[in-house]
Amino acid sequence: MFSTASSIRTAAQRLTQTSAHLQSRTSMRMAHNSTTAKLNTGAKIPALGFGTWQDKEAQEPAVTIALKTGYRHIDTARIYGTEPAVGNAIKKSGVPRSEIFLTTKLWNNSHHPDDVEKALDDSLKDLQTDYVDLYLMHWPSPFARGDESFPKDGNGKTKTGDSDYVDTYKAMEKCFKSGKAKAIGVSNFSKAELERLLKETSVVPAAHQIELHPWLQQNSFTEYHKQKGIHVTQYSPFGNSNEVYDGGKNMGKLIEDPVLVEIGKKHGKSGAQVALAWGIAKGHSVIPKSKTESRIKQNLEGDFTLPAEDVEKITGIDKKLRFNDPSKNFGWNFYTDLDGKK
Repeated sequence: MFSTASSIRTAAQRLTQTSAHLQSRTSMRMAHNSTTAKLNTGAKIPALGFGTWQDKEAQEPAVTIALKTGYRHIDTARIYGTEPAVGNAIKKSGVPRSEIFLTTKLWNNSHHPDDVEKALDDSLKDLQTDYVDLYLMHWPSPFARGDESFPKDGNGKTKTGDSDYVDTYKAMEKCFKSGKAKAIGVSNFSKAELERLLKETSVVPAAHQIELHPWLQQNSFTEYHKQKGIHVTQYSPFGNSNEVYDGGKNMGKLIEDPVLVEIGKKHGKSGAQVALAWGIAKGHSVIPKSKTESRIKQNLEGDFTLPAEDVEKITGIDKKLRFNDPSKNFGWNFYTDLDGKK
């Protein structure tokens, strides 16, 4: 009896180990089977990424959960202050660096061409890697050079710099050619700014990260990107669900929009998951952020196929409503030729 009981326990232990191994393999397969888009470099970017803006102290455990759950696209930026947390989480995760698509961004105080490579080197050091998969110019607007993220003049206003974003981008091109950045791109550019960049530089941006969601669809602008071979990444894919967007607090949340909720019920999904699926159906990548494990997992389930008729229904809820416009604070007039300009 003792021998039999021992054998049963041993078998049970092996079964548990096998189950855990299979769950781990399943998680890896889930990550590899996620929807991807192809950049103009030939690289694949996972359509559903994990954003790390805000809540700096919470990001290492959040990114750890995200990687464990199956995310393989992590988005950070120098100004977020989350690069060290992202680097630690990746290192401890056991997920090979080659399986992770990692994006970071150049901050406004490092736009001078002489500062760009050093800024990237600082990011790489904190991320504990020797390359990023995508390096973006966070904004076209330069700040004064120096260590201050938001340099101020004598009146307390942001002290702007005189670097030209074209020259900044040309310095980024050198980072691309050296291999420190496998791809380069921009963020928060207007159409006119993007057109000028394309005309005066030699590397077509691989991606443009912009505010985009069902209440700010920017269809003509995103079509322009397709024509130029520039991938679109949507930040704030849930619109005014972020508490920092004061302008959206009196209108209900985008993820509770009746059309999104109705479509969600049909597919057994939430309004938030439908908002993500809509972006993916458009061929974009989406980078929701969360520090809550349940929501991190739920957001990953936003990677599902949304039928064309549902995508068309969502077209009807475009409010041309932009929530992020720091023109006044940054000393630069953003989005002058785009929908939702305030």
